[in-house]
Amino acid sequence: MKPEIVQKAQDYLSESGIDAWVVSDFRGSNPVLSQVLGQALPHATRRVIAIVPRSGAPQLLVHAIEAGNFRRESGGHSEVIAYSDRADLERWLRQALKGCRQVAVEYSPGGELPTVSWIDAGTFEWLCQLGVDPVSSADLMQVTLATWSADAQVSHYRAATGVVAARNAGFTFAAAELVAGREPTEWQIQQHIAENLTASGLEFDHPPIVGVNVHSGDPHYNPASEGSAPLRRGDWLLIDLWGRLPGDENVYADITWVGRAAAQPTPEQQSVFDIVKGARDLVVDRVTQAWERGREVMRGCDLDRAARGFITSAGYAGAILHRVGHSLGPGPSVHGIGANLDDMENRDTRLLSPGSGFTVEPGIYLDTFGVRLEIDMFVDPECGPVVTTPLQEEILCLVD
Repeated sequence: MKPEIVQKAQDYLSESGIDAWVVSDFRGSNPVLSQVLGQALPHATRRVIAIVPRSGAPQLLVHAIEAGNFRRESGGHSEVIAYSDRADLERWLRQALKGCRQVAVEYSPGGELPTVSWIDAGTFEWLCQLGVDPVSSADLMQVTLATWSADAQVSHYRAATGVVAARNAGFTFAAAELVAGREPTEWQIQQHIAENLTASGLEFDHPPIVGVNVHSGDPHYNPASEGSAPLRRGDWLLIDLWGRLPGDENVYADITWVGRAAAQPTPEQQSVFDIVKGARDLVVDRVTQAWERGREVMRGCDLDRAARGFITSAGYAGAILHRVGHSLGPGPSVHGIGANLDDMENRDTRLLSPGSGFTVEPGIYLDTFGVRLEIDMFVDPECGPVVTTPLQEEILCLVD
């Protein structure tokens, strides 16, 4: 298992009084396991259980026919223990958990946080039958798997440089096409941005979101090669893009900007933009002020509630369609495994701990257009919260 993950986990277990962390996986059902191991899982068709005790060596219980693959992948480490049948697995599990009272597992009471709910009900019941009390690993995951290493920080800033360049290329391409008398489609703009991301050496799990007018009011709109809307003079344009350097230790950069294919926005567009900008800046201020007062940064749910309250007070409660932000951390997905800014879809009470990152992306989505202004933030353990991507302060006007 990854030594730094084990050390962070054991530090947390010691502080919290939890006896062990039990990460159970069956055929890739628990994405936490690969992050704990620090590698993609070898091919496995049987149950795999990782156990990180409060102190001592961790163990990895693997079926005998697949133990060799895990030993080879881990460099022959002795923590790989082979079991033959269920009775054998239970004997090893009882032995590993002997003396344990509480164990952390990927579970959220009431299913409140789906991002940490990976253990199946039967395995949960089995652990109870073995005499231990399973508790949520949500906070443990936050401090072990959501924090950035020094290399991860560097990777994020490099990704941000490439993402910002691709954003610029997308808006520039759209403007140039309009000036030339052409009407680029959403799909053409998307492909141009994607090509620039790839040219910068970045990877992404989904092409950028490019929405014109009504489509910008659909937060996860995806233009198709056939039938996507053209961008014409006077239209509204939203671009959401993300990317990272290849490697599961690396962290995505994820931003959203908006513009209009005209010399200036309409009064309504300007008003909605200002409200969304105000909500975004409120979150940045709250996080920064909390750090300056010497407190833990804040809970994700508190920041979500503050930003949505700002938008609601401006009269747009019905135009809020999603939480205010998501975790950014090491791993294969742009949506990280750590705390989200969320008291809407779920209630994320985890603290935005030092060393973790997240997006701030409030939005207002109307029938005719939508505005989302997305930035990234990192809680530097020494300096406190910092914004790692540019802040959009004005609507981009693409043509005169």
